[in-house]
Parts: sequence; structure tokens; C-alpha cells
Amino acid sequence: MISSNNLIIFYSLLGGILPAIFWLWFWLRQDKLNPEPKILLTFVFIAGMVGVEFVLPLQQYVQVFLAEGVATLSAWAFIEELTKFLAFLAIIFWSRRFLDEPIDYSMYLITAALGFAAAESALFLFDPIKNGHLLEGLITGNLRFLGAAVLHAEGSAFIGIALGLTFYRSVFSRTVALLLGLISATALHTLFNFFIMNDENKNVLVVFAFFWIVAVLILLVFEKIKLLRE
Repeated sequence: MISSNNLIIFYSLLGGILPAIFWLWFWLRQDKLNPEPKILLTFVFIAGMVGVEFVLPLQQYVQVFLAEGVATLSAWAFIEELTKFLAFLAIIFWSRRFLDEPIDYSMYLITAALGFAAAESALFLFDPIKNGHLLEGLITGNLRFLGAAVLHAEGSAFIGIALGLTFYRSVFSRTVALLLGLISATALHTLFNFFIMNDENKNVLVVFAFFWIVAVLILLVFEKIKLLRE
């Protein structure tokens, strides 16, 4: 017999993973002519999910040393962006031969990001589902579907774009690109957190609209990256 706690965990994971799978399908369509191995994408997605377990204690540790405000939000954002990158690296390091075109960095990094978003969303859904607040859980799930999942994908896409644009360049150029990608991803993430946490939901749709515009710009850059040749 399945216990109530196991059912809560199941529904929380379902509510986190299903929207992430939709976004994964959306973003991976950008590489449909030469798709990545599904088994490898699955491992990267799972690695992204596991990353959440390391992020939470690190964020709590950092909060002890930083005053509340932009510094804390930036530190939290950097920890999340770095963790998603390391989740990608932990799997791809052993399968580097599959990074055979510039767009691949973005595809794998977005996959790790959406795995991270899935686990994070499941954590947010756990308490509302446990306490029987289904409407609250539904609202939380929808907001994270519209905002947080897109944010995580965009942050990792920034890093993927930086690495993709320097795909055929020197190791030094790719290292600089990685650092710039992490910085830009952290800045975007911090901006999102700042407005969501300080706006009191007054202009939440405006914030989401801004990040949707960013998503469109990312798609346009992807088209440029696909045309890169050695």
C-alpha cells in the first residue's frame, strides 16, 4: 500500500517534472536536425535535479555572512548557475565527443537547468500539496511554469551561447567566455529574484513578459550559432 507521504512526493515530482519536460521539448527543437542522444540528455537532466540538494545548504551558509539585499540575491543566483553548469560538466566530461557543434553547449546546459527547475518546483509544491492547499499548489506550479523554469533555462542558455560563440576558438577564449556567461547568467537571475521578491506581485506579469522577450532574443542568437563553421 502506498503511504500518503509517498503520494505527496509523487505528485510534487510530477508537478515539477511535467512542465520541465514541456520546456525541454521546446528548447531541444532548436537542435532537431542533429539531436543529442536521449539517454545522455536524461542523465544531464537527472544531474540537474540532484544539484538542488547541494544548492540549498550552500545558500543557507552564504546567507549567514551576507546582509540581506542584492549581495545575498547575487550569491544565491551565482550558486545556482554554477551548480547547473557543474551538473552539466559532471556528465558531459565523460562524453565530450557528443559536443560536436556550437549549439550543443546550450542544449545540454538547458537540459541541466530544467532538471534543476523540476526539482526546485517539486520542493515548492510539496507543502501546499501536503497541507491540502491544491489551489495554492496550482498557482505555484503555474507561476513557476511561466517564470522560474524559463529563467533557469535562459541563465544556462547565456552560458551555452558564450561557449557556442567561441566553439572554434582557443581554450583561453572559451574560458573567458565561460566566465562572462556565468556573470551574465548570474546578473539575469539576480534581476529576476530582486523583482519577484520586492515587487509584492504587483507587476509579476510585466516581469515575466520581460523574460519572455529575453527568450525570443536567445532563440534568434541560436540561429546565428547554428551557422557557425570552423
